[in-house]
Amino acid sequence: MSKKIPVILDGDPGHDDAIAWVLAAASPMLDIKAVTSVCGNQTIEKTTYNAGRIMALTGLTVPLAMGRVKPLVADAIIAPTVHGNSGLDGPTLPEPAAEPVPQDACTLMAQILEASEEPVVLIPTGPLTNVATLLLLYPHLKHKIRHIYLMGGGIDFGNWTPAAEFNILVDPEAADVVFRSGVPITMAGLDVTEQALVFPEDFERIRALNNPVATVVAEWLDFFYGFHRSIGYPGAPVHDAVAVAALIRPEIMTMVDLYVAVELTGDYCRGATVGDKLGVLKKPANARVIMGIDRKAFVDLLAEAAAYYGTYHSGKEA
Repeated sequence: MSKKIPVILDGDPGHDDAIAWVLAAASPMLDIKAVTSVCGNQTIEKTTYNAGRIMALTGLTVPLAMGRVKPLVADAIIAPTVHGNSGLDGPTLPEPAAEPVPQDACTLMAQILEASEEPVVLIPTGPLTNVATLLLLYPHLKHKIRHIYLMGGGIDFGNWTPAAEFNILVDPEAADVVFRSGVPITMAGLDVTEQALVFPEDFERIRALNNPVATVVAEWLDFFYGFHRSIGYPGAPVHDAVAVAALIRPEIMTMVDLYVAVELTGDYCRGATVGDKLGVLKKPANARVIMGIDRKAFVDLLAEAAAYYGTYHSGKEA
């Protein structure tokens, strides 16, 4: 087997963050160095607690650090209508096995980058507050970031406003820092994640695996689908898992290199990710943007990850 890829998971769990982390923790390709929380789907206290519970469920025993309590500039925005009051409503989860480390998220990220013998991949699936803070405070470590695989934005449309996707809208200033950084970026925006639909028959396929993690994943999907069905979706879009899948299974996706800018002002377009599809700005591409996905292969990948926990759960051989 080839050498594992060192990664840091950064997110605001969140049902789709949780499923993304289940996928990452099951992958033999990834060496997860740390988990960091960010405010987004819920407050930083709730997303940090949820991160600890997901880690306990999957047996992930790495440092967990809490991120900033608010975005770089703006006030926090949360999404209880989508993810519930806890930020991860639905099934009962184990309590965190360990407390967060004393360091904040940015400090822990910097320490891991400094100590790593090779560049590290960052996988942010929430607002980009922690990643931007890292780039602003530790610019000398930028070369230690191999790649950023992010879920956020949308070239053609938004979801929290007509123009802006939630993760970018929460902290557009942070997103602007990241997209201007020069670090290689793969962007899993709404253009692709709204194609990554998981249907009730897929939930049942995962539930039938009958292991503790698979059962929870199916119940997360039940909850997430309930909200999306109420607004007209035929399935649950598992947005954040696409960012992880882009790293471990890029061949199931179609991508295009684009120059992407983040709109920071405007009554209607703040937080929009503007992709220069026609090249009219004459600027070099700064992101590889995922535009399509093989939905069946994506669901197969999620099911394979859930099946992994039938032989390995909570860090112990079953």
